[in-house]
Amino acid sequence: MAHHLPALNPPRTLNTNLHSISKPIFSFSQTASRKISKLKKYPSITSSTMSSQQQNPLPHIALTNNEHKEEVMNAIKSSISNCLSETHLDLTVSALRSKIRGKVRDIYDGGDYLVMVTTDRQSAFDRILASIPFKGQVLNETSLWWFNKTQHITPNAVVSVPDRNVTIARKCSVFPVEFVVRGYVTGSTDTSLWTVYNKGVRNYCGNSLPDGLVKNQKLQENILTPTTKAADHDVPVTPDEIVQLGLMTQADYDEVSRKATSLFEFGQRVALDHGLILVDTKYEFGKGVDGKIYLIDEVHTPDSSRYWIAHSYQERFQSGLEPENIDKEFLRLWFKNHCNPYEDEVLPDAPEELVSELAWRYIFLFETITNSRFEMPGTKEPVHDRISRNVSQALSSLQ
Repeated sequence: MAHHLPALNPPRTLNTNLHSISKPIFSFSQTASRKISKLKKYPSITSSTMSSQQQNPLPHIALTNNEHKEEVMNAIKSSISNCLSETHLDLTVSALRSKIRGKVRDIYDGGDYLVMVTTDRQSAFDRILASIPFKGQVLNETSLWWFNKTQHITPNAVVSVPDRNVTIARKCSVFPVEFVVRGYVTGSTDTSLWTVYNKGVRNYCGNSLPDGLVKNQKLQENILTPTTKAADHDVPVTPDEIVQLGLMTQADYDEVSRKATSLFEFGQRVALDHGLILVDTKYEFGKGVDGKIYLIDEVHTPDSSRYWIAHSYQERFQSGLEPENIDKEFLRLWFKNHCNPYEDEVLPDAPEELVSELAWRYIFLFETITNSRFEMPGTKEPVHDRISRNVSQALSSLQ
């Protein structure tokens, strides 16, 4: 049973009298102009003596320890109790119909379009673990950057981005398969490559794996390990099974697998140019009414991907240390060490220190990949009001 968190930022002064504008597209090129007041200095978390065998998996690095990080961390801490955990646009935007609540996104039916609101909910182990300040904005803006950069590989479903947390997309018939691409043997979940490999599995999702691999080792070549959904968890599946079960035609599978492999290789090159290793990721695809295959959902975000710091990887790997990471793995490990996240009905609250560090890492990744500063949202207008207004204006302009 998934653990549903209460709404930390419920809608206030909901505005149903909204007007339209001609150009709803939100510009992500602006730089932050609001100066955040400085509070006490956030203590660095380091790992100079931490081995991969320690039981308290605190984050390994502070990533950077400077004035910018202090400013961002102050904003993060002041927003922990005001995260966007739920939206109710079906009550505030007349053009919207039904709502589907995903792990992270609230998806609304907008007639010819889907309105996807990326919340601050944090998921792992197929359930909600916490809410992370600014996460929804980071994911949405990171995806938009990658969607724009990968159009030469595959078209995507994005139609409009009217708000920091919102993407309006064309409707697609979604393939019931997630295309997971991996470059390293790592992970802690039941379906991660290291978990299954460590249990003795040597043929995974149609990939033959050699003996003698160790955790966090680079594979000789990237591999595709698709999964499909069953109840509330991911199920590994082979390419042959995908076709045999009627989940995709052979032609569609061949096209999507090529796109997924090319996207990952491109993502690895871009990440490395920015001092990062793209370790693994997952993609989702759908087919539009025009018969074309589109990349949907998100791409190369810290939710869908695992990133490591490149310059320290080799030394840490040879020393038996965990790589310096900027993903949610340390939060996964904390929950695994403090509960059974697959079976416990109620989960413990994530420590504020870890929540703040994860929020910083999401922002750090966005800034590192895009080479731009993350713009903190204003606080004068309630976020639910802002999203309602922007979505209403965007839908009016699309009619």
